[in-house]
Amino acid sequence: MNQYLDIAVNLIGSHLEQDLNRVINEAANQGVSPLILIGSHLDESRSCIQVCRQYPKKIYTTAGVHPHHASQWQTESATELRQLARQPGVVAIGECGLDYNRDFSPRRQQRQAFEAQLTLAAELQYPVLMHQRDAHDDFLAILDDYLEALPAALLHCFTDGPKQAEDYIARDLYLGVTGWVCDERRGLDLVNALPLIPDNRLLLETDSPYLLPRSMRPKPKSGRNEPKYLPYIVQAVADIRGQSLDSLARQCYSNSLRFFKLESTHG
Repeated sequence: MNQYLDIAVNLIGSHLEQDLNRVINEAANQGVSPLILIGSHLDESRSCIQVCRQYPKKIYTTAGVHPHHASQWQTESATELRQLARQPGVVAIGECGLDYNRDFSPRRQQRQAFEAQLTLAAELQYPVLMHQRDAHDDFLAILDDYLEALPAALLHCFTDGPKQAEDYIARDLYLGVTGWVCDERRGLDLVNALPLIPDNRLLLETDSPYLLPRSMRPKPKSGRNEPKYLPYIVQAVADIRGQSLDSLARQCYSNSLRFFKLESTHG
């Protein structure tokens, strides 16, 4: 059986949380282990850390503040996040970045919170897991000031096209790809960009419980995405890139261990 690592699972605060044990075990039965949980604000990051303690080596987490929650970022937030980042199981700063699509937080505050988290990631030498939606130019303008100081940077849930992919590839970013590639209505730009992503910079994710692959048959009755469906996404990406499932799975698993510095534990 191939090994897979789901780099983005929204477990806490979603419908998956009430089925935590089942979700983790069913994923592992499909070779999907460990899982990386996403901390989208400080309280959620704390909860994710508690799950890491319950499932050592099966669950890891990021710690950070999503742009939707950037208005919650205060002067003391950097100190709190620094303390969280040092807890066992935390493998990256994030999810941080910019989201000009929904603007749940004012854009000025989004930029401030993003810069503060990049500063912290550089200080602690943690990789950073990032979010960008409809903010490409501002995102790059901020990121460019920190890239040299960061050990590694990942744009998760990449859904844009070849032009944006080339901008990120030129900066040596890792790109996380979801079941968006399985959506014949919205995924064409991503399908066209996929062949451009270097083998050693491609990561794969479900972003569950969101983005259930539209082409999946039969569809789960719940309508929710889960980490156990990651092999379906990997097969779709392999087909688009003209690669075998086995070789792509091995490459992306290795990429994930390297990015999150888990090679000594799971290599």
